[in-house]
Amino acid sequence: MTLRGGRCLLAVPLLAALLAGCGIRATQVPTDFGPAPSRMPCALPGADVSTQAGRGIPVQVFMLCAAQLVTVDRFVRIPDGTAEARRRVLVAQGLLDQLAAKPSAPQKQAGYTTDVTGGIRVSGPRGKDPESTFRLSVRPQDLTSFALAQIVCTFADSEATATDDGTVVLGGPQDRPLRRYRCTSEVRSRPGTVTPPSTEALGA
Repeated sequence: MTLRGGRCLLAVPLLAALLAGCGIRATQVPTDFGPAPSRMPCALPGADVSTQAGRGIPVQVFMLCAAQLVTVDRFVRIPDGTAEARRRVLVAQGLLDQLAAKPSAPQKQAGYTTDVTGGIRVSGPRGKDPESTFRLSVRPQDLTSFALAQIVCTFADSEATATDDGTVVLGGPQDRPLRRYRCTSEVRSRPGTVTPPSTEALGA
C-alpha cells in the first residue's frame, strides 16, 4: 500500500511537467473565463441623441433591425395653432422624413437601418377620398416590402395618422383605388416576406 501511494505521489508532478512541456498550463477547476460577449442586436446604449428632445412632439417610427420592425423614439415639429386636417398631413410628412433619415451612430452600431428613401411627399384627401386618406408621391405598390411595412406600421401606431380602427388609408399620386392597410404582428416580425394586409377603401 505504501509503495503504491508513493508512485501516485510521484505521478502527479510528472503529469504536470508533461502538460507544461506540451504548452498546456495546469489550472485549478473551476476556471472563470469571464462573461460571454453580448451579440444581442437592436440594443441601444442609453438615450439616443437623435431624438432631439424638446424640439417637437414625441413620436415613434418603425425602423429595421435584425430583419424585424422595431420602434425608435423621434420628434416631429408642428407649428402651434395648425388646423387638425393640416396637422394630420404635417405629422404624416414628419413621420416619413424621420423614416428616411439616416440612423444615428448608436443606432447604426446596433444594426438599425431603413428602407424608406428620402423625398417622398404626402398629401391629404382629394375629391371623393375618405377623410383619413394619405396620398403619397409614389405608389404604395412601388415601394419595397420593407418600406411599405415601415410606413404602414408607423402611421398605424400614431394617433394623428391612424383611423379609429388602427388602419391606414394610402394611395398614390394618381386616381387609382385607395387601399386600407393594417399593421399586424406578422408584418412587424417579417416585413420582408409578409406584406401589410389591405382592402380597397370604400368611398374612394
